[in-house]
Amino acid sequence: MKKLVICAMAISMLAAVGCKSKNAPEPKSEIQQKVDEYAEFTLTSDLIQNLSANEKELVKIFIQIGDVMDEIYWDQYFGNENRKSLDTISDPAIRAFANIQYGAWDRLDSEKPFIPGYGERPAGCNFYPVDMTKEEFDALEDPLKNSEYSVIRRDAEGKLYVLPYHEAYKEQLAKVDELMAKAIELAENPGLKKYLEARREAFKTDDYFQSDMVWMDMKDSKLDFVVGPIENYDDGINGLKCSHEAFVLVKDEQWSNDLSKFAALLPEMQKLLPCDEKYKKEVPGTDCDINVYDVVYYAGDCNAGSKTIAINLPNDERVQLKKGSRRLQLKNAMKAKFDNIMTPIANLMVCDEQINKVTFNAFFGNTCYHEVAHGLGIKQTVTGKGACRQALGAQYSAWEEAKADVCGLFLTEQLIERGEITNSTIEENYITFIAGILRSVRFGATEAHGVANIMCYNYFKEHGAFSRNEQGKYVIDVEKARKAAREWAAIIIAMEGEGDMEAAKAYSEKNGKIGAELQADLDAIRDANIPRDIIYKQGAEVLGL
Repeated sequence: MKKLVICAMAISMLAAVGCKSKNAPEPKSEIQQKVDEYAEFTLTSDLIQNLSANEKELVKIFIQIGDVMDEIYWDQYFGNENRKSLDTISDPAIRAFANIQYGAWDRLDSEKPFIPGYGERPAGCNFYPVDMTKEEFDALEDPLKNSEYSVIRRDAEGKLYVLPYHEAYKEQLAKVDELMAKAIELAENPGLKKYLEARREAFKTDDYFQSDMVWMDMKDSKLDFVVGPIENYDDGINGLKCSHEAFVLVKDEQWSNDLSKFAALLPEMQKLLPCDEKYKKEVPGTDCDINVYDVVYYAGDCNAGSKTIAINLPNDERVQLKKGSRRLQLKNAMKAKFDNIMTPIANLMVCDEQINKVTFNAFFGNTCYHEVAHGLGIKQTVTGKGACRQALGAQYSAWEEAKADVCGLFLTEQLIERGEITNSTIEENYITFIAGILRSVRFGATEAHGVANIMCYNYFKEHGAFSRNEQGKYVIDVEKARKAAREWAAIIIAMEGEGDMEAAKAYSEKNGKIGAELQADLDAIRDANIPRDIIYKQGAEVLGL
């Protein structure tokens, strides 16, 4: 298998970069400026104090397992040989930025390479040989090649073969197995214990269905541990291969109780969707929950580049149709982004008359119902092309994120009108949503959430959802925004329901680009030194464990 290994010349270049004059302070390098775009946030929680001694020990073990997920993810995204080469780089800013990005490509700037010696990011990362052709892949006669939990490698003769995850990462998963055994012994909550047992087995077999089903039944544990190969955003070839990650979570029971009543409303919400009836005949499961957590540790995929502030899992459509899904809102991470990023952007870009309508409650609600909306709409195409995820391939992630954004906004509006949500208004939710687009389009035009937000921004702009005043600040027309949201939702759901990959690709390529006016706004945000995202100071010691 060929590897992208940094060349000796590139290393020499970097060594030269590291040799700086000791004279007067120099302007910050471009890379140092990029590092500074990530605001450091200490990831802790007062909820830790509510845990038993055993639960605190579990948190420490979960963190150790998370570190193994981190190690596997580095190999999946960047390759272990490439990672070793980072130690030879003399410029601390480049090393720091590579650690934030988990590699040589800037995830929030269209994955542009920033380390000399590296070109474009391989579309399939390290899941496939970098020189693999489509013809080779198509000719490979092994059904496991399309598994979410396998990598493709070359043998000594250069021929492709399939390696299941439990074999590809055998050494790392042996450590996980030992740690999971300790965790199972410590677990006091029956639901958590059963989940850990099932997940331990899943790591050995690459069959995560049963552990996902058990996880759906885990209702009353103070701790949650999202761990394993989960999201497929990194596979730009087939949109299949799942990346390893881990979240360690502590439940906020008070906030969770306030949201729990909404799970029963999902079938009714499905009927309200503003799309053709044929795309909303599926009935979403109601055996799901919407809960609020403080996250106390990130590892692997979820820790790379932009940090996740909400979770909607499992991704397995079989589980979703049988039991729905769980929506986990990460309140402390959400508040960190709102305070450090969202509020400064709104102060800079939103007109004075509407700035007080950008609120944390609206931001929380929009994010919460983004996750709810993942479980709505359509999972199986109406055209006989199978699951929407498979039919749209690599296009699916961006369209699914777009659906969740705008349908979540629509559903929040419906719940406010019915009096189910009382801590924010429709006006606040729409104004906060549009201000939030200016935060999330900074994720770049290659990341699924970024593409989704750019398409949404362009659609809203075209349909008059906002204008600019004499100072160049945004003035949101809430009524036009509400109309645009309904129309945009109908387009997205139909795109998924039809499963037309080429149509989805053509639309996103045309409408998923940042125009000159939006780029000027993003430049102004950058020039104001507003953080692009956050990085965490985290770990057992930070938590006082």
